[in-house]
Amino acid sequence: MKQKQHNLSTLNFRKRLGFIIKLMIFPVIILLLQLYISPQYTGFYDASIMDKVQRLESVQSPKIVLLGNSNVAFGFNSEEIEEAMGMPVVNMGLHGGMGNAFHEEMGKLNVQPGDIYIVCHDTYDDDDTILRPDLAWITLENHWDMWRILRPKDIWQMVQGYPSYLKKSVALWTSQSGNQKQEGPYSRDAFNEYGDIEWEDHGLETEFSEFSVLVPKISDSVAKRLNDLNTYFEDRGATLLIAGYPIGNGEFTPDVQEFVDFQNDLENKLDAEVISDYRDYMFDYKYFYNTNLHLNNQGKELRTQQLILDLKKWQNKTKQ
Repeated sequence: MKQKQHNLSTLNFRKRLGFIIKLMIFPVIILLLQLYISPQYTGFYDASIMDKVQRLESVQSPKIVLLGNSNVAFGFNSEEIEEAMGMPVVNMGLHGGMGNAFHEEMGKLNVQPGDIYIVCHDTYDDDDTILRPDLAWITLENHWDMWRILRPKDIWQMVQGYPSYLKKSVALWTSQSGNQKQEGPYSRDAFNEYGDIEWEDHGLETEFSEFSVLVPKISDSVAKRLNDLNTYFEDRGATLLIAGYPIGNGEFTPDVQEFVDFQNDLENKLDAEVISDYRDYMFDYKYFYNTNLHLNNQGKELRTQQLILDLKKWQNKTKQ
């Protein structure tokens, strides 16, 4: 009987040992694949993160840093802001699939005294996650220096998103079609030196519907995250500001009072100053390009000038 128990115990030990060995081998295989196959997306839109971070870390402070998703990338003429405010500008706007928290973390990479960080979210009730981990892999790949943007809580999501990224990368690698330059506004080459998308829009307007324009809400959890971010910047001598995002204004747009109520709620819950009147960021549908958050060149000019007005108004107030 004892011999059988001993054999059974030995068998169980071997099974556990085999399982542990497999667990140890798996990350090694993944690492080797990552080193051998990646990168495959250096010509794609999200690879612009490398150029944005390089500018963020190279320009002199004090600087202005624009934070948010593609509404920021497609929404400003940073050169005009730079000339008007007399400070270097970095447009860190990237992709909504990364989630708001990711864009906020990007701002932490080179905080210096006197810097001004401007958050331009279109939603304030996110679930504090990376919305598309596969996109995060496409964005970060094996650019290990970029991985410091991730928080510890994001790692499990990255693990879950890896199979999808690996499948796509292998397909590009085997077809030798990876790392090629992309064409059009959704490409790395479409970004200028400031981090703005610079393109000929050819009048491509957006089709709006009753679900295109929604009134944002701010959750307590997002308010806390942004208040923590505000403290982070303040501790380093920098300033966090909240500015408007482009709101399509037309037949499908909710009543303006709903946006006023949202702004009041935002101001009450956030420690950082809201410098914009959201009504000033309500633009006719004709100024939007391809989606309900991207502006065409005319719309981009309107928004840029409005942000300059907001910044100068805030600047004058702080001097008093």
